Amino acid sequence: MAKFDRYMLSQFLILFSFFALILVAIFWINRAVVLFDRLIGDGQTALVFLEFTVLGLPKLITTVFPIAAFAGAVYVINRMTSESELTVLQATGAGPWRLARSVFVYGLCVALMMSILTHFLVPMAKAQLNQREAEISQNVSARLLTEGEFLHPTSKVTFYTRLIGADGVLRDVFLSDRRNTNEGLIYTASEAYLVRNGEGTTLIMVDGLAQRLSVEGKQLSTAKFRDFSFDISALVSNKTEEYISIDSMVTPGLMTDWAALGEQASASRGMIAEELHARFEAPLFCIVAAMIGYATLILGGFSRFGVWREIVIAFGLLIAIDGISGALVDVVRNDASRWPLMYLPSLIGAILVAGMIWQTANPGWSRRFKPRKAVA
Repeated sequence: MAKFDRYMLSQFLILFSFFALILVAIFWINRAVVLFDRLIGDGQTALVFLEFTVLGLPKLITTVFPIAAFAGAVYVINRMTSESELTVLQATGAGPWRLARSVFVYGLCVALMMSILTHFLVPMAKAQLNQREAEISQNVSARLLTEGEFLHPTSKVTFYTRLIGADGVLRDVFLSDRRNTNEGLIYTASEAYLVRNGEGTTLIMVDGLAQRLSVEGKQLSTAKFRDFSFDISALVSNKTEEYISIDSMVTPGLMTDWAALGEQASASRGMIAEELHARFEAPLFCIVAAMIGYATLILGGFSRFGVWREIVIAFGLLIAIDGISGALVDVVRNDASRWPLMYLPSLIGAILVAGMIWQTANPGWSRRFKPRKAVA
């Protein structure tokens, strides 16, 4: 690789890192606010919030990588154009195709990082995230032990405790069970304890009152108790069900028998095909994003008024290509045999890039189609 190729590549990677860091921070803050409100509001600790945030980062990074690759290419080309560096390179015989080599290598570096994310890190993080979400959703303390609020662990069940002592004792407990359509049950107690019993969980209430309302007879019966145990295992299960989703499997796992995999993960062949080929298409889109930024600006050339028009056009092309990709998702999911369509957006982008670079390298070809003026 020539010295100026290494120079351009280093500039691309530095600016790519900068834009990726800024975009990840912006997206992370927006997501963290919602995640913080949901987890902390459900009684989770800050460590759980941090864990969920870290597990969500790989997926977030894949979202910003194409944008960061595009922004890095646009910024470097714009700066080298305004500082006449590209003019010097072109004067030494480096044409548009020659300059595109550095951008292509830059796109390959981003694509390599994207491949590691899409094929391994994102599925592994998704699998861990699914497991932790299942564990937290089945955590009794997270779903019941939130003082001062009326909580609904399941439909037609309401739980309330005024205060949770430092020793784990629940003060002033209220439990309403309306799962039986023929009768309604309300339990109130001055104190209560949660006790694990093997696979089950029992709520032991002390010094309370049980009220039972019969729907048919409209009769209310009450009974005071010194201590009463209520099995809440049906409300909150402690056993984690094994669930397999195709987006939480690494790519080698998706290359097995699709029929057996679809039955195990409750997914159609089209969904598996779309998930598999989307992981290969995403790195290609990063290359296309970088090349579109370069090709559009190099086609526009130098202008003392800036290159904002070319940047807007390039960004519009990027959005249009990404829109085509989104429109083809349902098509592939409905018919797995149409998986080659997943690569159509990247192919369209590559054709556009090749056309713009060729136009830059051959600016005089269009003159042949202009009508010549008659000489008197």
